[in-house]
Amino acid sequence: MTASTAALPLAAIVYTPADDIDALMIAAARALAARGAKPGGVVQHAPGAGASCGMELEDLASGARFPLSQDLGSGAKGCRLDPAALARATVAVRAALEGGATLLVINKFGFQETCGAGLREEMGRAAAAGIPLLTAVGERFLGDWEAFTGGAGVLLQPTLESVLGWWASLSPASVAQ
Repeated sequence: MTASTAALPLAAIVYTPADDIDALMIAAARALAARGAKPGGVVQHAPGAGASCGMELEDLASGARFPLSQDLGSGAKGCRLDPAALARATVAVRAALEGGATLLVINKFGFQETCGAGLREEMGRAAAAGIPLLTAVGERFLGDWEAFTGGAGVLLQPTLESVLGWWASLSPASVAQ
């Protein structure tokens, strides 16, 4: 991936289904915290081996985890996003924005965000406030991400080194404590 001119401190890790993006986002949030960032927002934990449902979000500020999907019963074909979980994620992200986070991490810019829902508004708030934002974007949603950001920010490879390089490249004013 190539980086566009970064007018805003936005970074999107572009990934494919073969990438373990949840583990990368968790590792990135932890590594950046170890480098002095005060991350806020949410990261996703995938369901355990053999589980078809059960995704959880973790509030980076508190460490609290809560279910992201709702169980629709034994006859259901798949998981469904729990609207209450999305509301809880919104509260966590807004609290991070208001609580002095120096980095906002949002697990994904996905289907909900492409439709104008999900955590899209909170991503916009971070950009408007100049708070660095790190998220992940599946290749299939890359055009939607670029339309949302107007091409601002950078696109990153799905590696921890890529994320750490982006963070190191930000001006001190972008990552003021």
